[in-house]
Amino acid sequence: MNITKKIGGGLALLGLCSIAWGATPLVDVDWVKTNSCNADVRVLDIRNPIDGGSKTDYMRAHIPCAVHTDYLKGGWRVEVDKIPGQLPPVDKLEKLIGDLGVDNKTHVVIYHAGKNALDLGSATRVYWTFKLLGHDNVSILDGGLAAYTADKKNTLEKGNNSPDPKTFKAALNEALLATKADVQQASGNGVTLIDNRPTHQYRGINRHPKSKRSGTIPQAQNLPESWLTVNGGGKFRDVETLKKLYQVANVPTEGDAINFCNTGHWASLGWFVGSELMGNKKSRLYDGSMVEWSADESLPMTEEIKL
Repeated sequence: MNITKKIGGGLALLGLCSIAWGATPLVDVDWVKTNSCNADVRVLDIRNPIDGGSKTDYMRAHIPCAVHTDYLKGGWRVEVDKIPGQLPPVDKLEKLIGDLGVDNKTHVVIYHAGKNALDLGSATRVYWTFKLLGHDNVSILDGGLAAYTADKKNTLEKGNNSPDPKTFKAALNEALLATKADVQQASGNGVTLIDNRPTHQYRGINRHPKSKRSGTIPQAQNLPESWLTVNGGGKFRDVETLKKLYQVANVPTEGDAINFCNTGHWASLGWFVGSELMGNKKSRLYDGSMVEWSADESLPMTEEIKL
């Protein structure tokens, strides 16, 4: 499949970063306290029902100057050919992002509820989407809102922020996205397949409600999403600890790698750790993941435990 066609096409040159020192993958609470209302920064509150949050929660209390966008219902992911959670067309994403007051010079900072690895996956998926669209000036608040509110002295804001729309144009970075065909070619070609689902799904004990078959892609290694955060929470582990966990999971930290899960949510967490924290820029994310793969009966699967 032509990737540009799949996501909608319409490419343009990326603007220069507005923050002179550039965006780091993670920012901390002190950085956000200093910069959240900076005219060149747009803080996105992506809380949604998947992590027990909502627009109502945002209205009650949010980081100053933050703008709300619902990760589940805001248009970040759509159903494509009966596969949920896929990338929308590029023009739809451009409008979504522009309507949030973001242009190609804006430093975007994303924050989640900070409760667990699942809601951190919402932040990494939106982060990956920006990167895929060629917008490198993007960061995540490590620990999310929970980290910010841990200090009761930190200011919170009520009400709704509605920024003036801006023009955002994508410059698609195809190197970050793996298609089903890419995964088919990966086996035996020196590409590491990393299954970021829980071990019970990897082994075939349980499966996603939309998956047609149990198990995993042959030769895939399992690195569960909950390993990547401190006690399965909303804050990333340090790099040295991550290296140890990669070794335990028999997952290399270098070389061509494709992360997958069920629909590309948990996989974005694995991609972020591999690419942005461990520095493996040969990491890709398989958007369709197991829901797409398992629906094609011509494709092989490994089911370690058959029930």
